[in-house]
Amino acid sequence: MAEVTMTVNGKSVTKSVKGNTLMTDFLREELRLTGTHVGCDTSQCGACVIHVNGEAVKACTMFAGEADGAEVKTIEGMANADGSLGVIQQAFQDHHGLQCGFCTPGMVMSAAALLKENPKPTEAEVRDYLEGNICRCTGYHNIVKAIMAASGQDVAAVAAE
Repeated sequence: MAEVTMTVNGKSVTKSVKGNTLMTDFLREELRLTGTHVGCDTSQCGACVIHVNGEAVKACTMFAGEADGAEVKTIEGMANADGSLGVIQQAFQDHHGLQCGFCTPGMVMSAAALLKENPKPTEAEVRDYLEGNICRCTGYHNIVKAIMAASGQDVAAVAAE
């Protein structure tokens, strides 16, 4: 067992973990932050995307020990301080960017990383960026609309595919 300390959603956390504890398991089981979903355990689906030191990371491929000393943000940290939905979350709701909701946390976290990197992405850039996230319900159209709306762009012209 090794002791790890990190800041998760603005709060300092220190826990003892086994060396092979995945970040997904650490968040879900040790911290009870269940918004980070485990979909494939092979880095294919993107349901487990979190931010580590400001970078989007698939938590199913990272050991908790690798986050020692890091700043970690999960979907639970995306809400506004008053508990209301953050801009991206609200856009997903407003533009029906979710159906079953399983992929949504990873999509929101990926969207946040994209918008940090590229504040006004084109539709093609959004679709390209989301290549590592799988949604089995929506067909991505409304997810793309939601991300573009969160960037402040008019989405009326976003064509359905």
